[in-house]
Amino acid sequence: MSPGRPGIRRCCLWISILTLLAASGAGSGEEHAIPSELATKTLLVDVARADGRLVAVGEWGHVVLSDDGGESWRQAQSVPTRVTLTAVTFIDSRNGWAVGHDAVVIHTRDGGETWELQHQAPEEEAPLLTVWFENPEHGLAAGAFAILMETRDGGKSWRRRPFTSNADEDRHLNAIFAGPGDALFIAAEAGSIYRSLDGGASWERLHPPYEGSFWGGLTVDSKAFVVFGMRGHLFRSEDLGESWQPLESGTDQSLQSGTVRADGSIVLVGLGGTVLTSSDGGRSFSAAIESDRRGIAAVAEGSEGKLLLFGEMGVKTR
Repeated sequence: MSPGRPGIRRCCLWISILTLLAASGAGSGEEHAIPSELATKTLLVDVARADGRLVAVGEWGHVVLSDDGGESWRQAQSVPTRVTLTAVTFIDSRNGWAVGHDAVVIHTRDGGETWELQHQAPEEEAPLLTVWFENPEHGLAAGAFAILMETRDGGKSWRRRPFTSNADEDRHLNAIFAGPGDALFIAAEAGSIYRSLDGGASWERLHPPYEGSFWGGLTVDSKAFVVFGMRGHLFRSEDLGESWQPLESGTDQSLQSGTVRADGSIVLVGLGGTVLTSSDGGRSFSAAIESDRRGIAAVAEGSEGKLLLFGEMGVKTR
């Protein structure tokens, strides 16, 4: 694959909203996000929990916070970028990281109220799409064309790491997620799932029975996880990816993200307003479509068991 091939922005989570992502990713990481009353009504791409707080990120460097389970939101006080932020993670109530276009990495020490810029490389034209931290010091960030970066000092420094020994294997790395036990997985394009059993030091490619892109994965219990992607393709594994069970999703829309609710039920979301639910540990799913049919990128459980949906519409309660 050549870095100049058409469709570079396909890695940026939703094929249907590429123009939005491209436009909002064109800014400089040296600028600060502008306060806006519309921050919760424009594209939000990911959400994470900082203990009792919800932190969502999206285009124009928007970071929004809720301390009441999604009943109300406010914008972060200071975010040192205007590029699209594509992923966010927290390891405790205060320390979190978000990544995005221009290979931007930002860090917060106060639960998302204020952020500092740790890394940016707009010249590489390779957006970061996913971030994972093992502890306050060790983390990984990954994205387009097999870009993989690692820090061992809490993000004060990041170094580019070779991902595979195959120089031609430059697949977009869409989502890092923790699997059962100590396993790590990366959902990637071209039918690729990668697995690490040593904390991300080395990776091996697995071969689920599908050749299209995978957008994410979710551990559903102590031994099982699911992966999902284009055209509603959905697979479950109970042996760390050695074998795969195809599942009927009931949709041909691309699936983007998911969550396990407090009662153990599972929710997956995707394009076209798609919401899938499972009450049997991810062995079967039922599908529903939101009336506005707008793309959903992320989901979280809010107050009183309500679902919070994040995407093209910003954030809404279901």
